[in-house]
Amino acid sequence: MNSQPAVQDTYPPDFAECYGCGRNNKHGMQIKTYLVADETVTDHEPEPFHKAAGQFAYGGIVASLIDCHSTGSAAIFWMRERGQSIGVEPTPRFVTARLEVDYVAPTPLAPLHLVGTPLEIGERKVVVATELSAGGVVTARGQAVLVKIRT
Repeated sequence: MNSQPAVQDTYPPDFAECYGCGRNNKHGMQIKTYLVADETVTDHEPEPFHKAAGQFAYGGIVASLIDCHSTGSAAIFWMRERGQSIGVEPTPRFVTARLEVDYVAPTPLAPLHLVGTPLEIGERKVVVATELSAGGVVTARGQAVLVKIRT
């Protein structure tokens, strides 16, 4: 996708177990988030067992994707703000303090595309807006407040 690794691939092993983004969770979604220009992107295709009704994705999966995309995005935006590079400096970890999701339309079980933009970047707090789309149609929007874990 680009020359930098996915931010989730730089998480230390003790933070790589998350259901949404943990590379070490064999049952999880293992999403990958990249910086592209001034935004973050994640592409993911839900599994058939992520189904709600009909051929639509379960709303909790949609929220999980927005949540984990946002935490990864917070790390990316925080590092970029400080002139740090993904995969070079240690990656900070963020946790969700607040997550709001607006379900705009049913999300199909199809390839999904998430785009994140920073709304606020502070010393420990980052606010990220994320749009989730399928086939170019936005099906959900989220806003997350993420807090950097003290290490």
